[in-house]
Amino acid sequence: MSPRRPPGPPVRALPGLLRKLAVDRLAMMRDAADLSDAVLVSMGPKKLYVFNRPDYAKHVLADNAANYHKGIGLVESRKVLGDGLLTSEGELWRAQRRNVQPAFKPGRIAAQAGAVAEEAGRLVEHLRRGAGRGPVDLLQEVTGLTLGVLGRTLMDTSLSGHDGIAHAFEAVQDQAMFDMVSQGLVPSWLPLATQRRFRRARRELTDTVDALVSDRAARMTAGDGATDAFARMIIAARAHPDPATGRRLLQEELVTLLLAGHETTASTLGWTLLLLARHPHVRDTVREEARSVLTEGRLPEAEDLHRLTYTTQVVQEAMRLYPPVWILPRVAQGPDEVGGYEVKAGADVLVCPYTLHRHPDLWDDPERFDPGRFDPSRVANRPRYAYIPFGAGPRFCVGSNLGMMEAVFVTALVTRDLDLTVRPGHQGIAEPMMSLRMRGGLPMTVRPADRLPAPRAAAAGAGAA
Repeated sequence: MSPRRPPGPPVRALPGLLRKLAVDRLAMMRDAADLSDAVLVSMGPKKLYVFNRPDYAKHVLADNAANYHKGIGLVESRKVLGDGLLTSEGELWRAQRRNVQPAFKPGRIAAQAGAVAEEAGRLVEHLRRGAGRGPVDLLQEVTGLTLGVLGRTLMDTSLSGHDGIAHAFEAVQDQAMFDMVSQGLVPSWLPLATQRRFRRARRELTDTVDALVSDRAARMTAGDGATDAFARMIIAARAHPDPATGRRLLQEELVTLLLAGHETTASTLGWTLLLLARHPHVRDTVREEARSVLTEGRLPEAEDLHRLTYTTQVVQEAMRLYPPVWILPRVAQGPDEVGGYEVKAGADVLVCPYTLHRHPDLWDDPERFDPGRFDPSRVANRPRYAYIPFGAGPRFCVGSNLGMMEAVFVTALVTRDLDLTVRPGHQGIAEPMMSLRMRGGLPMTVRPADRLPAPRAAAAGAGAA
């Protein structure tokens, strides 16, 4: 039987689709999912395939991953990310992945639990001290936290004093989406506001990266350990046969680490805290578990991650509804067949976790916030690729274990000790950029949940593998 051509919207619908691509990309993905599990959008010579079934996702992301390189959106991000781990391909990507992989081994991540817990404890104390002083942007606060964790766990470097990193990356994402929508047809020299912000951000990131590399390299020369991901990047750059190329790749890898190392976890924490504020009964269950496991105001240790089972389910459900990596774009290198549908060489292919996680054949009442979906008894009957918040296949997120530990620890501590209330009128609208951001931040009022002992450090040696 010859491959079929997927259904697609009629030609008259294309203007509306292009408008949604520019202003409401999630609506475009929902429209495609409502039409079929395999959709072909033809825009002149350009072909865009959207696949929305677990077995289709498995084929594109895992079984035939070699045929699908990074695609629309990420290609445009190379203006800043260059050939970093997020955008590189082939042997370069494999070499980069092998180089940083040891920094993400489970034993090493477990050993970082103390640093993650301390940063979370500092956030709670900071919020507690500001309680009652009016709304606080929790998204900004957790972004600062995730940068702090990134610096301590993967870079052996303090990122305090580099507060502009998060704002610079917002400008980078805005430019990447602008380039995607405009198909790169707008000259970069035009003095548009988006492009001016992008150029400033690129200069700021270059200056920041150069300063961080200089500091870390000097400490390595002085005898500091070199097991963190940042140090391993510096060593690889020094070993490159072409010093100029080595320096360029180091810059691009570090920019990627700074972005991917904080953005997705900050997004997850923002959505988790918003959902808990909207669902007090779930918040109360998390608080009860946190106070049962993390007694006497103590900070979590590595072993506590396996005891905070309900909190983990809450974070997993937040990532189902609002996956930080909301879209997985690819470009077919050669012709292929996905679920009996033909895919042309050179076509753009999209797998969208945001819609896959809402597929009515896979999830009962998919728009409802229900952490119980991730009870082990219910997970066992679900297709493996029905839930892919960290991607899948060879390009599965290398930092997923660290990100989960960070999100669970912060959620548990914040909920144990504080009451957060969303400012009236704030809707929490999803803004699909490179990650699934929350438009307008997350303004919340903070007050202590009750009197608890101040968080104390874990016992010496805790958190080791």
